[in-house]
Amino acid sequence: MRENELQKAITSGRTALGIELGSTRIKAVLIDEDHSPIASGSYEWENCYNNGIWTYHLEDVWLGLQEAFYSLRTDVQNKFEIPLQSIGSLGLSAMMHGYMAFDKDDNLLVPFRTWRNTMTGQAAEKLTGLFQFNIPQRWSIAHLYQAILNNEPHVKDVAYLTTLAGYVHWQFTGQKVLGICDASGMFPVDSNTNDYDIRRIEQFNDQLKVSHIVWRLQDILPKVLVAGDRAGILTENGAKLLDPTSDFHAGVPLCPPEGDAGTGMVATNSVAIRTGNVSAGTSVFAMIVLEKPLSKLYPEIDMVTTPTGKPVAMVHSNNCTSDLNAWVELFHEFTQLLKIEVDHSKLFEILYRQGLKGNTDGGGLLAYNYVSGEHITGFEQGRPIFTRTPGSRFTLANFMRTHLYTSLGALKIGMDTLFVQEKVKLDQLLGHGGYFKTKDVGQKMMAAAMNVPVSVMKTAGDGGAWGIALLAMYMLKNSGNEPLEVYLTKNVFARENVLTIEPDPADVAGFATFMKLYKKGLSIERVAIEELR
Repeated sequence: MRENELQKAITSGRTALGIELGSTRIKAVLIDEDHSPIASGSYEWENCYNNGIWTYHLEDVWLGLQEAFYSLRTDVQNKFEIPLQSIGSLGLSAMMHGYMAFDKDDNLLVPFRTWRNTMTGQAAEKLTGLFQFNIPQRWSIAHLYQAILNNEPHVKDVAYLTTLAGYVHWQFTGQKVLGICDASGMFPVDSNTNDYDIRRIEQFNDQLKVSHIVWRLQDILPKVLVAGDRAGILTENGAKLLDPTSDFHAGVPLCPPEGDAGTGMVATNSVAIRTGNVSAGTSVFAMIVLEKPLSKLYPEIDMVTTPTGKPVAMVHSNNCTSDLNAWVELFHEFTQLLKIEVDHSKLFEILYRQGLKGNTDGGGLLAYNYVSGEHITGFEQGRPIFTRTPGSRFTLANFMRTHLYTSLGALKIGMDTLFVQEKVKLDQLLGHGGYFKTKDVGQKMMAAAMNVPVSVMKTAGDGGAWGIALLAMYMLKNSGNEPLEVYLTKNVFARENVLTIEPDPADVAGFATFMKLYKKGLSIERVAIEELR
């Protein structure tokens, strides 16, 4: 759109606003009818550690939202010389999971417990056994049950339990609802009914009776909605919470609030069956949209859904590029000793590309990138290791390929559970994150590891904030008449510049050889953890 057309779109409210509360940044993105970002604003924030709890204070939530929105309005004013007084639709997203419990008078009973807290091991283990469904420690139901097991006095007063996105949406609209992807990180959902799993609800209610708790779980959880549903309107009070100093208009319709996993799927066009996305940076996780639920429980695999309720398998590895980055930093230190000026980005590119020249199996070198523990392979702690035999082909190219390979080692083991045991089919994987920054390299390695085509978008959009803005526009323009995956492909991503790399059979075979050595050498990692204190 030309500038004058965008001005008309803004003044007439033909836009959608997405706001996502991430772990370190609150971001607001305004999009036009073509789904393109036209303005943005953000606010940096951090969790705090109080009395053994990772939390964000509620006053910081509202300050951050207001500052991010003010930053967005300033961007609109600077670009288009008009005030932002109304929008066509609004969507809210935030970090999934965690624990926000309220009493009947809407008071927060205990400080917000975020996904980062790992105090719920006993509850997660018991619920996983009870449900025969993997319940990670970060899930809301694990936090609730742990509070019950701990005999915390506030439990008897719980009248409403929600997530951060659900909380903000509730304050904006008065509606106690949640998008199905975010809901699936609170409690298991049934993709056939697009609601909480009623059998497991009753199993939990039986546990409540044992603990002499009178409320029922279904009475304290948010109502589940799917993409395309209308989820209330911005009230006068909600408009003041967002923008206390201006005349921003109430009455804006909102889409269901969603979690960051769901908005990430939308922002990467990975909501259709047999598609997936993988985020590779400090940690690495893959989310695969399944044709049907998994046949049984796998502790290394989390189950959530797309924003339309399709089952999604998530494989998460704690370690990806941290050790690789440390080696690149070592090489950077060496260039400084030689008084050669090479910036970090160029050095990464040089070393990553050198990895492409290595033997397809890494030349018999072996490394473990375990800076921290790795649950997929059964380690509570980590020790980064590089080792080789006297007969290994020790070259810089093989060294770099080995470290690029090992960054995906634990993920590969988790993904093989899907590919080998569950026979999951995957047509394409979309990659994003620092591992893919050097053109072609990360894609070729990931394609070799997963044996599927790996795509990277030339433009990454604005992440989850853009994703929830897309869901808000989808609700406004489509009302769910066209499936989300069709709508996104046709209206949003048809013009997106996507680079796809097919797996090279030689690389696939080489990675398989490397993985045999990787699995065999895990005993080395175990000894290192025991001996290196």
